[in-house]
Amino acid sequence: MIDFIFDLLSGGVGFSTNVLDTRKIDSNIRLLRQHEWFKKIYENNQYYPLLIGNREVRAYLQSNFRVKRMIRNERSQAKFLLLLNKEIKI
Repeated sequence: MIDFIFDLLSGGVGFSTNVLDTRKIDSNIRLLRQHEWFKKIYENNQYYPLLIGNREVRAYLQSNFRVKRMIRNERSQAKFLLLLNKEIKI
């Protein structure tokens, strides 16, 4: 519940600590890797560098709320894929 509130505040109001929690992100990536749709993304040479080193993508994956929503919801998965594709073009 605390993660949800923090995610809501940091994402919705514009409040940000600018500090990424590497352990939390890596834990969320391990959780996502249990799902076939994410395994394909993780093993893709185009997306892998974004998952490891892109600040925007890692900040997105830091949110437990977003990660759990991606696991349950195909629209959230598609939104994440759009973020990855946007970051590739930058």
